Amino acid sequence: MTKESRIAFWGTSHISVIVLDEMAREGMLPSLIVTAPPRQKGRGLEMSPSEVKVWADAHGVPALEPEEIKSEEFLKTLGANWDLFVIVSYGKIIPRNILDLPKNGTLNVHPSLLPKFRGASPIQSAILEEAPVGKPHDAGVTIMQIDEQVDHGPIVAQEKISISNWPPKGSVLEETLGALGAKILVKTIPEWIAGNITPREQNHDEATFTKKITKESGLVSLTNDPADTYRKVQAFDVWPRVYFMTERGERTVRVVITEAHVEGSVLVIDRVIPEGKKEMEYEAFLRGQK
Repeated sequence: MTKESRIAFWGTSHISVIVLDEMAREGMLPSLIVTAPPRQKGRGLEMSPSEVKVWADAHGVPALEPEEIKSEEFLKTLGANWDLFVIVSYGKIIPRNILDLPKNGTLNVHPSLLPKFRGASPIQSAILEEAPVGKPHDAGVTIMQIDEQVDHGPIVAQEKISISNWPPKGSVLEETLGALGAKILVKTIPEWIAGNITPREQNHDEATFTKKITKESGLVSLTNDPADTYRKVQAFDVWPRVYFMTERGERTVRVVITEAHVEGSVLVIDRVIPEGKKEMEYEAFLRGQK
């Protein structure tokens, strides 16, 4: 790889920013960033740019925010003179004719040990897996060459790590795997462009697939399996958050669980956000119900 190598980075979510930070530190600043267009966010539903667009502006990197990546206008603006595309949690399926534009193809940073947890929610799905609570458990990151199927392409690099006290919060695992993936990527890019890496086919017979997470995915009953509920609290700590419904006076209220732990076979709820209230100790919430 030379300083003149033209790399376009495609990404939208926070893990994309983690990878971009490492690329910038290593002098691999992309020539262009493609990210999702502004979306409504927050209680006021104001139109806000993606974290990646904010990063691009702060680092002086041109950014495109196409609503439709198949449009002739976008393709013309994107151009064809590219050495490599890097995709990290972009959020849309990119057509084959675009993936094939760069001389060295398209690499994807995927926060799982492929072929496990293919799809859009690998971090949350890994936490939701029925692994023992409080024990060491493996996680990892894969750099793969993208093909026409989702997370199906050959593996270019992969690294496994052990998490000592499983499961971590989703946001913590995202930071951990984002940092790991970033370090693998910046080592891989020069070798990949130089033609020194032979990708290996995934074992497709061992593939597992993630499910789409919705707002309703966070709804639990306090009579559910304690370990399963705890895994959800950890996995959904940013969104959609885990919540249960309870009666308070003549009203049914939504209560978000922000902190919990498991003692033996019992779920212990530590902190909650009752509907219309600020975060508080769960015991204080229960006292207020009496």
